[in-house]
Amino acid sequence: MLSRRSGSSLHRRLCWLMLLLGGLLLFAVASAQQASQGQRQALVMTLHGSVGPATSDYFQRGLARAEDQDMALVVLRLDTPGGLDAAMRDMIQAMLTSSVPVAVYVAPDGARAASAGTYLLYASHVAAMAPSTHLGSATPVQIGGGGLLPGGSPESEPEKGSGESGQNGKSSEKTPPTDDSGSKRRGDTAMERKVLEDAVATIRSLAERHGRNADWAEQAVREAVNLTAREALDNNVIDVIARDVPDLLDKIDGRQVVMADGTRSLDTAGLSIVRFDPDWRTELLSVISDPNVAYFLMILGFYGLVFELLSPGALVPGVVGGICLLLALFAFQVLPINYAGLGLVVLGLALIVGEAMMPSFGVLGIGGIVAFVAGSVILMDDRNLAVSLPLIGGVALVASGFMLWVAMRFLRLRRRRPQTGQDEMIGARATALDDFRGDVEAEGHVWLHGERWRARSQGPVKAGESLTVVAIDGLTVEVVPDDAASPDPPPSVSGEST
Repeated sequence: MLSRRSGSSLHRRLCWLMLLLGGLLLFAVASAQQASQGQRQALVMTLHGSVGPATSDYFQRGLARAEDQDMALVVLRLDTPGGLDAAMRDMIQAMLTSSVPVAVYVAPDGARAASAGTYLLYASHVAAMAPSTHLGSATPVQIGGGGLLPGGSPESEPEKGSGESGQNGKSSEKTPPTDDSGSKRRGDTAMERKVLEDAVATIRSLAERHGRNADWAEQAVREAVNLTAREALDNNVIDVIARDVPDLLDKIDGRQVVMADGTRSLDTAGLSIVRFDPDWRTELLSVISDPNVAYFLMILGFYGLVFELLSPGALVPGVVGGICLLLALFAFQVLPINYAGLGLVVLGLALIVGEAMMPSFGVLGIGGIVAFVAGSVILMDDRNLAVSLPLIGGVALVASGFMLWVAMRFLRLRRRRPQTGQDEMIGARATALDDFRGDVEAEGHVWLHGERWRARSQGPVKAGESLTVVAIDGLTVEVVPDDAASPDPPPSVSGEST
């Protein structure tokens, strides 16, 4: 009886203890939620380097996080020489439609917002710069450094290795005047004028939206001019100069900004800073999102899987090919892929492999090369992201060389003696095991390839005599003495007895 009462008392104590712990846990969660709601936050991101698909993906994920957590402000610390036009426009569109104000802050000291960075600065709700920084040089240039994209003069040269939309240095060459005053760069061709005017309209619309200097913005696009931080502030290009992020938050407190749903007053004083630095996904994507790298990874992945299927158990080609193919697909999800071009590339590679496995005297191989090159040229929808033509030509030459090697290999194989089967036995040496008996066709047994065979000969044969096989009839071989055999019996002997 005593033990039952003790067990019941212990059970009640445990129940009360569990209820108490549950209440404390609920109180802690409620307190944390109240504290997080009471403490407003600013998300700080960092963009250092060229603007591309990886940085665009990183920026949009940061905006989504800020919106989900109802943050008061997003600060983008910017230091870029420029970037790709498609990625820049995706970032601008995300910025303009964001429900959270975005402050683009060119920092640290010595940083720049050149080229695409100038557009991002003009698109931001708050444009800020640190001392000793600059912006400008927003003239579009052609990827690969081959000259200006539509919108620049053919005499001016982009910076070395730019490969980016909107990045070039100041040109020392004269620009051809095409307007009445002769002071504005218009472009020499219809395509140049088309893209240049589009760039000008884009940056002017951003300037007018936020009440900034639209005339200087147009000059930055047409003439690639630059401004220091102090000059930008004096010319109403930026809104504020700040030493660091806390100083920026203090200086923009109470400022009116234009959002998608109307004008809003910023309340940034005392915001807690939450950093959102680039993660492994962004770092990896920044490397493999280069069109040439993604294209080469796709080729390696395809051939790796093909070699693994042709040689099951090799493992290395399959593992390497699978990893490369998955990385290529990961990059393709953020690149403007033309699926018709991708289909032509895959078809071309398949036809080249088909030529190696089923020789068609070059029909499959030539068709594969044509499909592969055509698909590679149109693989990217954006001309700024086109795969390098030398890379396409190099891969096509390698594929052509491989196809030629396979064709020559098959021709040599056709000339070689058979190594297995009945055809291989024609011309083989045999030893008579006994004397052949018979009036017209002597018959006996021979030792051939380690086996005892029934044999037939047109003349007498003595035991131990060396013989040569000249034909096969079922399980009987026809033999002749070595001195009567042809020195090089043709490999196309049918094997039938005569």
